Amino acid sequence: MSKQEKENSEKEKEFLAFIKEAGLVWGPSPEIYGGFAGFYEYGPLGKLLKNKVENSIRRVFNSQGLREVEAPTILPDIVWKASGHLETFSDRIILCSKCKSVFRADKLIEEKFDVSADSFSDKKLLEFIEKNSIICPSCKGQLEKDITRQNLMMKTKVAGEDASLRPETATTTYLPFPRFVSYFRKKLPFGVFQIGKAYRNEISPRQHVLRGREFTQAEGQIFVDPKTKNSWDKYEPIKKEILPFWDYKSQEKSEESVKPISIEDALKKKFINSQAYGWCIYLAYMQFVNFGIPKEKIRLRQHHPDEKAFYADDAWDIEVKLNNYGWFEMCGVHDRTDYDLKQHSKFSGQKLEFKNETGEAFTPHILEIAFGSDRPTYALIDLFYEKKGLGEGKTTFSIPYHMAPIDVSVFPLIKKPELFKIALDVKEELERDFIVDYDESGSIGRRYLRSATAGTPLAITIDFDSIEKNDVTVRDRDTEKQIRVPIANLRHTIRQLINGDIEFEHAGKVVK
Repeated sequence: MSKQEKENSEKEKEFLAFIKEAGLVWGPSPEIYGGFAGFYEYGPLGKLLKNKVENSIRRVFNSQGLREVEAPTILPDIVWKASGHLETFSDRIILCSKCKSVFRADKLIEEKFDVSADSFSDKKLLEFIEKNSIICPSCKGQLEKDITRQNLMMKTKVAGEDASLRPETATTTYLPFPRFVSYFRKKLPFGVFQIGKAYRNEISPRQHVLRGREFTQAEGQIFVDPKTKNSWDKYEPIKKEILPFWDYKSQEKSEESVKPISIEDALKKKFINSQAYGWCIYLAYMQFVNFGIPKEKIRLRQHHPDEKAFYADDAWDIEVKLNNYGWFEMCGVHDRTDYDLKQHSKFSGQKLEFKNETGEAFTPHILEIAFGSDRPTYALIDLFYEKKGLGEGKTTFSIPYHMAPIDVSVFPLIKKPELFKIALDVKEELERDFIVDYDESGSIGRRYLRSATAGTPLAITIDFDSIEKNDVTVRDRDTEKQIRVPIANLRHTIRQLINGDIEFEHAGKVVK
C-alpha cells in the first residue's frame, strides 16, 4: 500500500468513526450480533438529517404539482414478472480465486476508476480487470476469469403465494394509474412521488449506506402525453439555465471533461430528446443544489447506449464527487416511454390508457426522477465533515445551515435557577419552528464544541444580562462571532439566519 493509500485509508477510518460517534449512522446492524452486511441504523442525529433531506424532496416535488403517495413494499410476483424484474433484475458478479468472496464486477472497477463500467460487456469487464491489475479487496488474491449473474430480488411468501419485496418504488407507483387519472381530474400531465423503503440482494455491499440492501427511495413519476413533450410549458423559463452535461461520447475520450451548456443547447445538440425531459433534468439538478451540494461537485452523466435500458428514450445520471469515493451516482432521470403501463396492462388485463378531449385513447409516457434519501444524506456528511490534522485534530461539520440536523442549541451560562427558567422559555418558544438542543452540563466552551461538532449552526446562551435586558447571545458555528438579540425578536432572527436571508453581523448587536 502506497503512502497516499495509507493516508486515504486513515482518513476514511476517522470519517467512519465520526459517523458512529456523532450518532449519525450505526452498523452494519445489528452490531451486537456481528452485523448483517448492507443494513444500517440511523442514529438520532442521522435521522434528523435524513428527515431534512426528505422534507427538501417533498418541498421541491410538491412545488411542481407532484403529489406524494404510499404503496405496499411487498407485491405478488405477477407484478414483478410484468415489470421484468423477476427474470432480468440481476448484477454481474466475479469471485476471488483465493478467499471465494463475491463482488459486483462493474463496481470493483468504478471504485478505482472514473468510468461507467455498467456499460461494459462481460468480456470488456474481464479485460479491464486484468489490464489494470484489479485484485480482491478482501484478501488481495487474484480474481477469477469468469462473470456470472445474481438476481437481486428479495423473495418471500404471503399466504402461500410467491411474492417479493420491492426493489424500487417506481413499479408500485404505476399500478394505481386509473386512480390517478380520476384524482387529477382526467388531465395530463400529472405527477406523483413516493418516499419509502426498497430492498435488493446487493452483491458484496460496501461503501456504507451508498450500497445497502435496505434503503429509502424517493422517486417522482410524471405522466405525459407524448405529443406534448416538445411543447412543454415549464421549459421556457429554464431553457437558458447552464448545467454540467457530460455526454457519452465525451466520456469515451479521456481528455474531455464536463463542458457546461444550456438546456436549450443540449436539446439542439441532441444530448436530450425533449423539452419535457430537459425540465426533468433541471428539476433533479436543482434538488441537489437545494440540499446544499456545491455546484462544482455535481455533474450530469449520459448513459452509454449499451448501458441504457432498452425501453428508455433518454437516461442521464446525476453524480456527486465525494471525498471518500470520488464521483458517485446519486440520481437517475429517465424517459421510460409507455413501457411500464403497457406491460402492466398486458399482465393485469386492465386497460391503462388515457382519453383526451377528442376521445382519442393512448398510453401516456412516464418521465422519472429516481433517487433516494440515503445517498444525499451520506453526501452531506462526506462533503462537510473535516478533520484538521490526523489523530487529535479538530473535527468540524460545516453542513449548510438549512440542512443541519439540529437548528439551534440553547445553553444557560451556568447552573442557576433564574437562568434555567429563561433558557427553558426560549427553548419552548423556538421549538415551534426548529429542532432545538438544550444543554446545561459542562463548561460553556465544551458545550459550544459539542454543538459545532453536531453541525448545529447557532448556539444561544442565556446569561445574567438576559435577566435585565431580555436579550441573549447568539453564536455562529463557523465564524464563532457573537451577537446580542432581543428575546422578542429571536424566533424571527433565527429563521432569517438559517435561511440565509440576513448576514450574521446585521442580525443583532455585535459582541466584541
